Amino acid sequence: MSDGESSRAGGPQIINTTGREPADRTVWIDADDPRVVRCIEQRKLPFEYDEVAITSSGQMTQVIADMVVRGAGCIGVSAGYGMYLAALATEGLGAAEADAALAAAGAELEASRPTAVNLSWAVQRQLAALKGIDDASERVETARTLAETIADEDIAMCAAIGQHGLRVIEEIHARKGGPVTIMTHCNAGWLAFVQHGTATAPMYAAHAAGIPIHVYVSETRPRNQGARLTAWELHQSGVPLTLIADNAAGHLMQHGQVDLVIVGSDRTTIAGDVANKIGTYMKAVLAHENGVPFYAALPSSTIDPALRDGVGGIPIEERGSEEVTAATAFWDGQQIEARTAAPGVGAANFGFDVTPARYVTGIITERGIAEAREDALLALYPEFAGRADG
Repeated sequence: MSDGESSRAGGPQIINTTGREPADRTVWIDADDPRVVRCIEQRKLPFEYDEVAITSSGQMTQVIADMVVRGAGCIGVSAGYGMYLAALATEGLGAAEADAALAAAGAELEASRPTAVNLSWAVQRQLAALKGIDDASERVETARTLAETIADEDIAMCAAIGQHGLRVIEEIHARKGGPVTIMTHCNAGWLAFVQHGTATAPMYAAHAAGIPIHVYVSETRPRNQGARLTAWELHQSGVPLTLIADNAAGHLMQHGQVDLVIVGSDRTTIAGDVANKIGTYMKAVLAHENGVPFYAALPSSTIDPALRDGVGGIPIEERGSEEVTAATAFWDGQQIEARTAAPGVGAANFGFDVTPARYVTGIITERGIAEAREDALLALYPEFAGRADG
């Protein structure tokens, strides 16, 4: 592979600024320097492939906040690695001092993106494992091992989600006798996790099984993660797709051109409410109105067992107005910021919305598919029983 080409067969060529083979994971420990965590610079895709070297938990906090990495699973895994970097910074400290420093680093990481529950899940898991360890070498090795375990678990869970979701696509294909048309929103692909993804995992599994599918990918303004990331991923993998404007979703459903909607989730309540990228709620209501099954695909780390009311209880991240009043584009070999509104015009920029459980046909997890109800989710995850408020 030349330095300026992507190695992924059949995919569009992108500028590779690293001079190395593109990674097959979104975030990982540097093979040459274990004190460095590397991640794919997702803000530059699909036009340019670059990587970021991260050497502290503070840098990881900024990487997450700035959406260099994004997606619920990837954020959680990145936070796990961030706590490993925090543990490296406690060398020379005793247990009490290290615990305080780790708690402070964890609080900063948790504050970087408030909606995705995977982030706090990974941080709290690391803090529980590291608490009270007096030996610095043991502390660092424990944090590294757990960070790698969280990443490996993410891969395994997404692969299992793909196989469970495949059943839904198989049933529609058998009933329809022709290609299955799937709609998705934002990016819940491998870039949003470590590998496979959640919403895309059943699509990849169906494509590999020879089931004809066609995917409608909504652009997902304002950051265009559907257009820039999901469409790129699927195209690389040879999955037939059509990119659509966000506002075209209802028209396609109304005219019977969508068999199934599958989206990801950044936080799902134990009662089945689903928080996902802004615009998901509209697609769910449209799907319900037009009799189209609507599924959310997610690992157990995305389920919040302490929360029942998603609309009232899930914090919704608000981002800067410049993401709405400008758009990142690629022109003449470099990225530019193009204005989409007149100077001085303000904008609201909600990152997520919540789809109430009544609009969700089912939740695809690594343990199987559950209806969007508390009893159904508890049947898959009995360890969550008794943890919800109220």
